[in-house]
Amino acid sequence: MFFVNARAIIEKVEDDVLFVLLQTRNKPNEPLSLELPGGQIEKYESIIDALRREVKEETGLDIVEIEGEQTRVHTEGINPSFVVECIKPFAVYQTVKGPIDSTGFYFRCRAEGELVTEGDGTKDIQWIKVDDLNRLYTSDPLQFSDVDRAGVLFYLKERGFK
Repeated sequence: MFFVNARAIIEKVEDDVLFVLLQTRNKPNEPLSLELPGGQIEKYESIIDALRREVKEETGLDIVEIEGEQTRVHTEGINPSFVVECIKPFAVYQTVKGPIDSTGFYFRCRAEGELVTEGDGTKDIQWIKVDDLNRLYTSDPLQFSDVDRAGVLFYLKERGFK
């Protein structure tokens, strides 16, 4: 099986402090791990539609801004039986070893609404300071989900952490 995923790095700024949304993966027969919201794109689902759907299901929040969304182009109206979209994500990942073969797209986002206490396969959904995210990752990267470990590391590197 091969999976394609849309994943969100949801940011907010409060009192000049940058936060990101972090949650605990809570799925049967899987270890608890820290992760970013997101999940599998359904067959023929738009990447952006999947991102919005997954964030809503897992956190209760509505995405109101997606970095790169303005770059989206599509071929709708050219051939009614074949439509393709292109968009510039924040980052792309691919598993190159492991039990699950997948690729995915990370988007930096802003979201609004009320956080749920538990979402679809998630719990402990919380805003965390980016400095604290860096400390968590540095202290034990294995506490993060296998997929998001590289995404978090990429994000922190882009934010100037080493």
